[in-house]
Order: sequence, then structure tokens, then C-alpha cells
Amino acid sequence: MNTTPTIGVLALQGDVREHAAALERAGARAVAVRRRAELEAVDGLVLPGGESTTIDKLLRVFELDEPLRAAVRAGLPVYGSCAGMILLADRIEGGIEGQRTLGGMDVTVRRNAFGRQVDSFEADLEVAGISDQPGGAAVRTVFIRAPWIEEAGPGVEALARIPERATDGSRVRVGAGKIVAARQGRLLATSFHPEITGDSRVHALFVSMVAAS
Repeated sequence: MNTTPTIGVLALQGDVREHAAALERAGARAVAVRRRAELEAVDGLVLPGGESTTIDKLLRVFELDEPLRAAVRAGLPVYGSCAGMILLADRIEGGIEGQRTLGGMDVTVRRNAFGRQVDSFEADLEVAGISDQPGGAAVRTVFIRAPWIEEAGPGVEALARIPERATDGSRVRVGAGKIVAARQGRLLATSFHPEITGDSRVHALFVSMVAAS
């Protein structure tokens, strides 16, 4: 019996190839998803980064918005990074008029919370379920026009937060204490982009969630 999960990457915008490569390194079979039939054939789905408002519009153009909402409600495991986190949120702060999400996670996400493109940064973070495992190390994270979670419901597990102090001991000025990685049931979300660091542990965590489902 083939136990390798097939995980789709929404291929409308963003780091599609990078996510696919990370999933393959983590032991999954990765496929691109642009149509409803392709969505119906996967065991899990990754929503990559990009521009959340553009992805929202493209989901409607490709008639994937309602099938995806239904799939999330039905329990499809989904991982959203950066813009993908916004798409999974039930509520948005800082969105544009008419912007919609897929929903599923009981969180309020602030769009572009850390600032503009020039405010992008990298950090080493402790991520529950990854860096706290035997032999685990901090996860190198990349934030690009990233969101954060302002509020999370009781069913949401916070996996990582921006620390109060940087590695050099100085106080973090923006986002200290904010949630930047979270899980709720079969949904996983990160503010950062693990697909571009070469570290596949976040994807491995998601693959294990898909396999367990």
C-alpha cells in the first residue's frame, strides 16, 4: 500500500515550486492545484504566500473559492504561510474593502502587520512541535510583509511568538509577543516563509498532520 500523502500547492500565486520542493523533501508527493478536480484529488493543501487580496480574486476567477471553503469545513488538512495565514483566518484587520477569506481558523489576523517590503526580516524562533523535539533547534524564519495573529480563540494552539528580546539582548520593538505560528485541528498557519530557508521541518510537521488524518 502506498502511504505517501499527496499534497497540493495552490498554484495561483506565490512560492509554488519552493513549497513543492519542501514537501517532497518532507516525504510527500507534491502537485499543483489550479482546478476543482485537482483539489478533490489531494490529501492536504498548502496555501503559499503572495498577495492575499490578489489570491482572493484569483480564487473567484478559477471558481475555487467555494470548493475550498467546503473542503476546509469538511476537514481537509491545510497549511497557510504568510498570505495563506490570512486566507485561513476567520477575521482580518487591515484588509481592503470586499476582501474575503476561506476561514476555518478562529483567529484575527492583522494584514501587513510588520510593515512594508523594506521592513522584511529574519529571526530564529522556537516553534512548538519542531524545535522542542529531541535534537531540535530553533527555526530560521523569514518575514516578508508578514501578518501576525492579533487574537486567537480557545481552540487555537500558538506554536510560535515573536520574542520580547532579540538574540543580541535588545528589546524587540515591533510584534513582541504576537503569535506567528498556530494550529487548530487540521489547519496550520505561519506568518513566515519556511519554504525559502532550506529547512523542511515545518513542512514535515504538516505532512505528519496529513498522514494522521
